[in-house]
Amino acid sequence: MTMVHREGNPTTDGTRAPWRIGTRGSLLALTQAGTVRDTLIAAGQPAELVVIKTAGDLSSDPVQQIGVGVFTSALRDELAAGEIDIAVHSYKDLPTAQDPRFTIAAIPPREDPRDALVARDGLVLGELPAGSKVGTSAPRRAAQLRALGLGLDVVPLRGNLDTRLRKVSEGELDAVVVARAGLARIGRLDAVTESLEPVQMLSAPAQGALAVECRSDHAALVEILSGLDDAATRASVLAERSLLAELEAGCTAPIGALAEVVESLDDDGRIVDELSLRACAAAVDGSDVLRASVVGAPADAERLGRALARELLDMGARDLLAAEPDDGSPTRAVSSPATDLPNPSPMENSR
Repeated sequence: MTMVHREGNPTTDGTRAPWRIGTRGSLLALTQAGTVRDTLIAAGQPAELVVIKTAGDLSSDPVQQIGVGVFTSALRDELAAGEIDIAVHSYKDLPTAQDPRFTIAAIPPREDPRDALVARDGLVLGELPAGSKVGTSAPRRAAQLRALGLGLDVVPLRGNLDTRLRKVSEGELDAVVVARAGLARIGRLDAVTESLEPVQMLSAPAQGALAVECRSDHAALVEILSGLDDAATRASVLAERSLLAELEAGCTAPIGALAEVVESLDDDGRIVDELSLRACAAAVDGSDVLRASVVGAPADAERLGRALARELLDMGARDLLAAEPDDGSPTRAVSSPATDLPNPSPMENSR
């Protein structure tokens, strides 16, 4: 990554005031925002963190009850008011609807997006006895855990990462499933007993990615922050989020999606970049899981995401996502590639 050097945020006396980076106050949020601050400082751009309380920090209710965007709206309010210059979000927490006041100027390189199991006695998922109590904050994880048919008792979970890990170490839970990226960022990968492969559990759209946001009318800052951007991560996240938007589902819906940009050989034997996207939609009770996948060019990321969403809708995803939990009928997994893609639609207006 190459940072763009500018005269920064000048004050009336000609000195350079630090860019104010808004963040939540959790260890994870501070660590994430701190990486952005440190990169700016290394490029000669003074920067400091500003801690902001959000509605999500003040409530112990499940995220699906307190609403999509609950962890990001307070940061955006401060950004719009000019109280901060930059907001750093966990991208998966952002609503899919775009706000023209803001620009996601950078999506830095992504951490490993997989989910991670932290279990007692170093157990992996397949070793947990039937009836083991497994905590998770996400309906997506709960649905996919139930779909595995292991007889686990999946229970809701809130709290920061340290709180979640402590529930295992103190015996309140047999295991928890959390984002591996969060544990990596706070230096707690030692707690992971298994990193769950996508065939077991597809991660949330944009999991492991950060969104570095500023006001759309601040062209100089947009240019500065663009030096943090990673093209492969942006394409992957765009594909995943476009799928989520086309399904008209929020970040708490039981939908998994994972895109990766990989090298491939074209028909002439040349090495080219290729975007691979796979996704699933699951019934909350785990009784039904629909799976689909598609491959295409990174430049077609949004089109691929929306096409794959329509593939899932054709397979019955809308009814599946709307259904109330049933009596736990057997899981049905369906896999179908998306073909016959529609005409391209405009790329995401996030630059």
